[in-house]
Amino acid sequence: MSKLDELIDELCPDGVEYRELKHVLTIKNGKDYKSLSKGKYPVYGSGGIMTYVSGYVYDKPSVLIPRKGSIDKLYYVEEPFWNVDTIFYTDIDTTKVVPRYVYFCLQREHLEQYNTAGGVPSLTQKVLNKVKLPVPPLEVQREIVRILDSFTLLTAELTAELTARKKQYEYYRNKLLTFRFNEAKSIRLGDACIMKAGKAINTISISEEKTENYKYECYGGNGIRGYVESPSHQGEYPIIGRQGALCGNVNYAQGEFYATEHAVVVDGTGNVLQRYLYHMLTAMNLNQYKSQGAQPGLAVSKLENLQIKLPSIERQKKIVKVLDNFDAICTDLNIGLPAEIKARQKQYEYYRDKLLSFKEI
Repeated sequence: MSKLDELIDELCPDGVEYRELKHVLTIKNGKDYKSLSKGKYPVYGSGGIMTYVSGYVYDKPSVLIPRKGSIDKLYYVEEPFWNVDTIFYTDIDTTKVVPRYVYFCLQREHLEQYNTAGGVPSLTQKVLNKVKLPVPPLEVQREIVRILDSFTLLTAELTAELTARKKQYEYYRNKLLTFRFNEAKSIRLGDACIMKAGKAINTISISEEKTENYKYECYGGNGIRGYVESPSHQGEYPIIGRQGALCGNVNYAQGEFYATEHAVVVDGTGNVLQRYLYHMLTAMNLNQYKSQGAQPGLAVSKLENLQIKLPSIERQKKIVKVLDNFDAICTDLNIGLPAEIKARQKQYEYYRDKLLSFKEI
């Protein structure tokens, strides 16, 4: 019998009480930080850390819950922090619950199911306060936290290793795509390929999930935005996002797919390989050429005038072979570290859900 089983048999053999969130913590709003100067305290928004400032609003362990936007992304913070109005922080009653335990419980709850808006996903205090959590004795909570932290630690170590691999890949990519004099000719991107924006999608419905009817990937300004019923293109092409926060991102589409007007489909000429173009465009950090403003964008005419290095086809093939191997190791969910991280995440979620399932009294 495990230590957790022993604690449950001793302290809550008949089940545990489920309490509404408002009875174990207080949800509090964020506020603007612009009156503060630069400093060491992180400022959290719904997308994570935005900047660092000289003051903080809270200095105890807290679970941060996005109010708008990415409402499925929770943050557990133990150091002093500031939060803006797109994310709540929680003042947790530690006589009733362990803060880290609350974080795991809310993860399991999948708060996106409580979305209250039809447009930008939103959560309200009123809805959140009614969410129920199992509240076993503190000793049981601490043991559950210890077990789940062992899973998250392993995943964090694997993720750190994958990050190191990606940096290694970027190093070799940049090295392979840097040529000595006379090894490659410099050419306008517009002379090496044809670039055209995709088709408007105003009248086409998009599914967030891939289904039997909605099976074609749909590329927009920020990458894959969902799935559609009919494709607009067929083949293998680099795709550049040309509008939105992530414009300049480069994807590689294969087979049948749909490209919206916010994505640029790149078609190389006979002197350049599509995969070589993909690696070259990725290395160019195209986001740096975006226009400034509320809606950042990349003009096709500006992209066409960028210079790239074009070696012989044989040299391109060798470069592609090396970089494709690195790319697969870093991104392919079926092999290597990405596959192991995915498996560990599923294992963690399985045990998290199992450990946090109690008989209610």
